[in-house]
Amino acid sequence: MRTLIISLLIPFTALTSRAQNNSAGRADTQGPDSLRSHSLNEVVVTGQFSPQSVRNSVYNVRIINQEQIRLRGATNLQSILSTELGMRFSNDLTLGTTDVELMGMSGQNVKILLDGIPLIDRGSTRESLGQIDINNIEKIEIVEGPMSVSYGSDALAGVINIITKKSRSSKALTVTARAQEETAGDEYEAFSGSGTHHQSLGLAWQNSRLEASGGLTRNFFGGWQGSASGRKMEWMPKEQYLPYAQLGYRNSAFTVGYRFNGTKETLKSLGNTYTNTNTNHESATDQFYITRRWFHQLQSEYRLNTRNSLSLAAAYTDYSRATQTTEIDLVTDRRTLSLSGNQDKSVFTSSFLRLTGQHRFTPHISLQHGLEVNLNAASGERIEGSPEINDYAYFASSEIKAGSKISLRPGLRFIHNSVYDAPPVIPSLNTKFILAKGLDLRAAYARGFRSPALRELYFTFFDASHSIRGNQDLKAETSDSFNAYLSYQAIDRQELRWNTTLGSFYNIFDNLIAIGVDPQDPGINTYLNVDKHKTTGFTLNNTLYWKNLYATLGFSQIGRYNSFSETENLAEFLWTSEVNTNLRYSFPKIASAVSLFLKYSGKLPRYIAQTSATGVIAKPTEIEGFTLADLTFNKVFYKNFTLNAGVKNLFGVTRLANTNTDSGGAHSTGGAIPMSYGRSYFLGLSAQITR
Repeated sequence: MRTLIISLLIPFTALTSRAQNNSAGRADTQGPDSLRSHSLNEVVVTGQFSPQSVRNSVYNVRIINQEQIRLRGATNLQSILSTELGMRFSNDLTLGTTDVELMGMSGQNVKILLDGIPLIDRGSTRESLGQIDINNIEKIEIVEGPMSVSYGSDALAGVINIITKKSRSSKALTVTARAQEETAGDEYEAFSGSGTHHQSLGLAWQNSRLEASGGLTRNFFGGWQGSASGRKMEWMPKEQYLPYAQLGYRNSAFTVGYRFNGTKETLKSLGNTYTNTNTNHESATDQFYITRRWFHQLQSEYRLNTRNSLSLAAAYTDYSRATQTTEIDLVTDRRTLSLSGNQDKSVFTSSFLRLTGQHRFTPHISLQHGLEVNLNAASGERIEGSPEINDYAYFASSEIKAGSKISLRPGLRFIHNSVYDAPPVIPSLNTKFILAKGLDLRAAYARGFRSPALRELYFTFFDASHSIRGNQDLKAETSDSFNAYLSYQAIDRQELRWNTTLGSFYNIFDNLIAIGVDPQDPGINTYLNVDKHKTTGFTLNNTLYWKNLYATLGFSQIGRYNSFSETENLAEFLWTSEVNTNLRYSFPKIASAVSLFLKYSGKLPRYIAQTSATGVIAKPTEIEGFTLADLTFNKVFYKNFTLNAGVKNLFGVTRLANTNTDSGGAHSTGGAIPMSYGRSYFLGLSAQITR
């Protein structure tokens, strides 16, 4: 750790000196006042007619703001979301991908948005969450429950909307820089090799009408040896480059902006050495997984008058993931292997267009409606043919205020899918009732629809650990979802605020798409429709602001449907508990703060099918519970500089015990579950200089 601290501080000596010389310049301070934001007054945009406070929204929206991200010392989104209630991550160490679960539903049903525009992924996991520049995020908004009326397919479980930073000054030039060094468990080499090495540089300029910005972030993870031996690593090395560029124009009635987000990522699966019989040299076979994502966005809004406006959102995504297998001669050089399956590339493209009109007829009645087009195509060695799926929709919702205490938001979405017969109409109804001063009730019903994705229909993947074949006979998913949230602002004073929210949900899914054993070939996994699936549960969240203390305490109980309950004498739901807390104490006089982020995830029970002498029986299995915790220290100095230091994964979680011992076969649910690479230490320095 001492080597880490010394090696990180040396390159910033010159930068610190420059900041002292420029201290007269205007900067966006990150001092103690910014450590005490009040979440109920924060503005949200996801699913809204126009930006408004969380308190006034008909949706129950969770916000992770920029301050929480900065204090966390995070270099990726997973570390931010991992301690959120109802979220659970799973890791595939063979492919180097991570999936997210929201309120008991897997990532295929969680919509990931970047500034309201959907991101696409190759497989069934939401790997896009790990391919977004953490330094350019303003905040994250999470809405639980189906948002199919507003955002279409894949939004059955909810949406995670990642909102990028926007200019705040009318005339300024801002330079931002960040460097952070982090160990991987007890493994570390300064600036390269073992550990996590994060560098970022950004530049932004704006005047009264124009703005332009750009930047580049590099993430380098040297891998983690863990229980592997030789050249092999339990967690693969990863090198990632994340460039972005933005250009915008605005006047009193019109705004337009273009944004580019890029990803170039290389995962390295290193093989152990062997003696090449032809050369008698020590050799090894390596596989590189190379991902490229070019994401183009165009967004604009035109305000006809104070009551009517039009907005346009368009995007084009060019996404590919290639497998490159090479043999390295440790004496001479590296060569590419040409055997079938050693080299392949899958390409996915997506075109998106949404045109929305917003009209305020009276102070009590508003209408939002629009057209949406999604065009998706895929090609590659692992793709059968060159398939396309196109989706066209018209959506409309109205916000009706019945007096000062009741808000109603009914909505409809009409869909035409080029492959599947979608329901003729998808309805939703969101309501908000002010029961008393500080006491609000939100209740909602929504119908969900999700057509199978290209990856589930046509994508085939075989390697040493996976045997997955697409299924062109899949049916579309539908769901009926109910949720309610009771929020109480118990105390609302200048130096003391306390609010609590009790929520519940119940979801019924028909034809849920899941991975299972191919009935025609037990040695292969494929995507199958599950006739019936349900999730239910409740959450309790408490937030306290008291002088310099910010604290949250949450609890959730999530029930997942037990498919054996109808044939065996078993409970209908299997339950998992979660508890989380965020504690932060700020020291205004020295512009610093200490933060603790902690979450306990309880045991995850389930039943799996097992063949016995009497036939197929339900075998109980369980994944052990675990606790994740990060402890961080944050210090602002010279107004423009911030020092972050701390410990991540405080309890050193690496693998989770799994009572299902069947670890053989592709896509098996047996064996220990990888979670992390142990307790890690980090030190980072960031700078923001504004003229």
